[in-house]
Amino acid sequence: MVSDTNFLLVGNSRLHWAKYSHNQYKFFHTQKEYKIPENLDLHQLIWASVGKLPNFLLKEENEIKTKDIKLSNLPDYFGVDRALACLAALKIIENPLKKDLLIADFGTILSITKLNSNGSIIGGQLIPGFLTQLKSMEQNTKNLKIPKNYNIPTKDFLINTEEAILKGVFNSLTGVINSSFNPLTDILITCGGDSQFLTKYLKTKKKNIINVPNLVMEGLIIHHLSLKKLL
Repeated sequence: MVSDTNFLLVGNSRLHWAKYSHNQYKFFHTQKEYKIPENLDLHQLIWASVGKLPNFLLKEENEIKTKDIKLSNLPDYFGVDRALACLAALKIIENPLKKDLLIADFGTILSITKLNSNGSIIGGQLIPGFLTQLKSMEQNTKNLKIPKNYNIPTKDFLINTEEAILKGVFNSLTGVINSSFNPLTDILITCGGDSQFLTKYLKTKKKNIINVPNLVMEGLIIHHLSLKKLL
């Protein structure tokens, strides 16, 4: 680890941090308006962005972009968060059977990215995320509101409107994963803000699922350390 280096991913709705403390990185997440964490030197901050930049100055030369990530068949227009997640998955996920890696990042957008065991990008899918779908229903209808709690009902058909909303959104997200994920040929890695919440429901149906909530941030760290070794 590099004790004087910290990391930031500017997301669509939040800031994602990795701060070095007591010989390890600690991950935390803040709102865009949040002030800079104490004892964090912006000059030593390695960062990447998929969203609108915050109101504090970031050093341009410290930015990691998709074109900096060395993966086969990776288009420059891929989100840097997806590229970093792929890099991290290749490095930290045990894959002795050389299966394909299917990465589901449950954030503002559910991004699904598939790559083979050699690190070549196969492709992916993009779907509105859990809260994005809930907010869209509230904004675009007269009577639907975001549910006050997120307890996913076990029944498939509900009378209660809030429960029906939750079940519908949940099924839209898990359904696309279940239709894309083949446990015989794939390892599913889930990450992102809603991943721990939703992965527990996926685990009841299929195996070969690994939850690494801060996979993208781990990718930032891995990328930076690999560059340090080359110097």
